[in-house]
Amino acid sequence: MGSASTQALAATSDVFAEQSLDLAAARDLFAAARTTAGSSHLGGALADPAASPEARKALVAAVFGQLGATARAVVEAAALQRWSSTSDLVDGLEELAIRAAASSEPSADVARELFDVSRVVSQNAELELTLGGTLGDPAGKAALIEKLIDGQASAASTLIVAELVRSLRGRRVRSVLREAISIVAAQAGRTVATVTVAAPLNAVQAERLAATLSKIYGGDIALNQVVDAGVVGGIRVQVADDIIDGSISTRLTDLRHKLAS
Repeated sequence: MGSASTQALAATSDVFAEQSLDLAAARDLFAAARTTAGSSHLGGALADPAASPEARKALVAAVFGQLGATARAVVEAAALQRWSSTSDLVDGLEELAIRAAASSEPSADVARELFDVSRVVSQNAELELTLGGTLGDPAGKAALIEKLIDGQASAASTLIVAELVRSLRGRRVRSVLREAISIVAAQAGRTVATVTVAAPLNAVQAERLAATLSKIYGGDIALNQVVDAGVVGGIRVQVADDIIDGSISTRLTDLRHKLAS
């Protein structure tokens, strides 16, 4: 996001934080993001800095009057801000919808559940193609993923996954899930670390690694483990764009490159 949009999201988040958030509000915010993304005229009007606040409020009331009071308040707050682009406004509404869903079930580990879904998708090429392809009805794709994870994840995670699949807007499924995981973790004051190992870490190893990463990055660390026999041994850790790779497979690859040069 541009600097204007970052400030707009922060200001909207202040209003968002004052609301009583539940799954219905999250569903409404996803609907608002989808409606805005689906109409260039509407998106342009809501993000038009030249339009008066009164005109934008009236537009929100006319288009989103069927939404619950919580979602309407958030959408109105967003419409009154100055966004760098319409796409940033849509992304902002979608982020707030994800945060609302996660907030609705504080006892659920939504970030971990989203990670588990992302692993299922990444390990099934046919499923990823079906969900991410340009063919097919978006609502049907949402229904498909809902059916696949039914009973395996909380209502909050199920809603987030289904809504993101329904409105990919040219993005890859894994990418939107990865971004959602970061949003949920950040809301909980945690940093996500994806750890790739040849065999699962035991509780003591995981605790030590989390403590070490916490010292490096600050704050709580949420470890997501990926078991991959291809790493041979050692460990590979990714935190945002940072990669710490101590796996034997990487060392062997580096050695082969050096011998070939």
